[in-house]
Amino acid sequence: MWYNKNSGGKAHPVGQKKPNEIGLCDMSGNVWEWVQDKYDEDAYGRHASNNPVYERTGTRRVIRGGSWLDSNPQVLRTANRGNDLPTSRCNEIGFRLVRMM
Repeated sequence: MWYNKNSGGKAHPVGQKKPNEIGLCDMSGNVWEWVQDKYDEDAYGRHASNNPVYERTGTRRVIRGGSWLDSNPQVLRTANRGNDLPTSRCNEIGFRLVRMM
């Protein structure tokens, strides 16, 4: 994964690191990824513990995976949920396009 000790202080094109167990590259580190959910601090306590989705109220949105700037291993994993405002713009947050085949 790309993180603060090997990133050179920037994001990198996808696919330069080995894919994970299911064949996806850069799911941890590189850039935080926006997901569909609105952020709820208690999502795991209120909803299913496996991939809780919260779409009711709230202004913040969920981001996952950590970024090239992070150094804490607890952050650099897809199960970690961060949050930010949808109007936020920075070079640490991006999104992934998925094409279903």
